[in-house]
Amino acid sequence: MIVDLSTRLDCAASTAIEHVTTSRLLEYVAKPLVTFEPKQPNQLPDVWRDGTYWVELRLFGLIPLGKQAIVISHPQQHPFTLRDNGHSPLIKRWDHTIEVAVEGTSTRYRDHVVVEAGWLTPLIWLFAQLFYRHRQRRWRRLAARHFRYE
Repeated sequence: MIVDLSTRLDCAASTAIEHVTTSRLLEYVAKPLVTFEPKQPNQLPDVWRDGTYWVELRLFGLIPLGKQAIVISHPQQHPFTLRDNGHSPLIKRWDHTIEVAVEGTSTRYRDHVVVEAGWLTPLIWLFAQLFYRHRQRRWRRLAARHFRYE
């Protein structure tokens, strides 16, 4: 099943790209709904590099959701694309593509996610709908505050 959401960010595309490539942004936009505890390596990178990062997910920072592989690649530069071809023991495929592009005087940010989890796919897809709407709301707020992370 697919989640495909986009939003307008009130910032330059270059600024959005600068932030989307950081684990700091991931942690900010996911909170408080989901938190990430790095497992392998034992620390998330400041800037995402191509590779696999294993994390323990927690709902609201409390309820364990299991391990998840974040598998980063940068498939194209125009529009800027960051891909997490993630998976876990429970979720066979969590293929998340982020696109950042100039749109007039602002930026278009897009989350495109393909979810496959066997018979759990509809429930995982429903959670992904909620999660990515939450993330985009946090993104818009952060851009409006000129990326002050407090």
